[in-house]
Amino acid sequence: MIPKETILASAKKTILSESEAIAKLVDFVNDDFVKTVEIIYNATGRLVVTGIGKSAIIAQKIVATLNSTGTPSLFLHASEAIHGDLGMVQPGDVVICISKSGNSPEIKVLVPLLKRFGNKLVAITGNTTSFLGKEAHYVLNTYVDSEACPINLAPTNSTTAQLVMGDAIAVCLMQMRNFTAEDFAKYHPGGALGKKLLLRVGDMLDTTHKPIVAPDSNIKTVIVEISEKRLGVTAVVDNNKVIGIITDGDIRRMLNKTESISGLVAQDIMTVNPKMIKSTDMVSDALNILEDFSITQLVVVDNGEYKGVLHLHDILKEGIV
Repeated sequence: MIPKETILASAKKTILSESEAIAKLVDFVNDDFVKTVEIIYNATGRLVVTGIGKSAIIAQKIVATLNSTGTPSLFLHASEAIHGDLGMVQPGDVVICISKSGNSPEIKVLVPLLKRFGNKLVAITGNTTSFLGKEAHYVLNTYVDSEACPINLAPTNSTTAQLVMGDAIAVCLMQMRNFTAEDFAKYHPGGALGKKLLLRVGDMLDTTHKPIVAPDSNIKTVIVEISEKRLGVTAVVDNNKVIGIITDGDIRRMLNKTESISGLVAQDIMTVNPKMIKSTDMVSDALNILEDFSITQLVVVDNGEYKGVLHLHDILKEGIV
């Protein structure tokens, strides 16, 4: 049984080793990095990222990051490229080739073909004097002194360095494109951020089960309406205009203060001037109102017409926080 201390020490050593390797990349960011970002930004085609082995896995993650931040990209496996997939590369595309050694057989076959097509080639490699380093138009150095692996073989520091260099490219391109949170949401409509920035109140509103009572409705009617619609609230509506709301909290407070409810009606216990929002407003705006006023429901009204109630739980169910 390996001691707990040994496991913790190994984990901490690995994390420190990788963080130190990443920190050293700062010294490798030079004019070739600037030119790489510029040619990608000005390219008439897409960005193609290729690699083999662990570098191919890193290439796929970089492509995912670039696509989600406004830079059209695709992944090309170096091995498959030389067996037919090279047709994916079109004129105007910029190619980034990732390889720690820069001397793998597949890379040596692929690089001359890419250059023959006239595409700009960027190398991300830990060996700037390698075949790839010498043949590429621009070289981004990701050299590491050693791997975090205790036998210095499994790609750890080197692949992390590749990944970080790709992230640096993506972030620079985001800034050049003035890429905003709203732009990000367009590419992530299913995520929490996308929902927060794209969903409108009307998208979440159940207009067929909106709680509603008249001003002269008796208290039993009010309680039944709140219970049946399961929103913890009902709107008090007169001539299709919301004049107040009654929450389950209002009901409890009324019962604590009143001996008899036989003569009470909705307008006697309602809260006037409730917080309202339009169905066309963003859900994020609704959430801000709910948080600012420490309430859980918002009355939805369009041009004076009552549309329903938006509950905080509906927003939370969508993962919007």
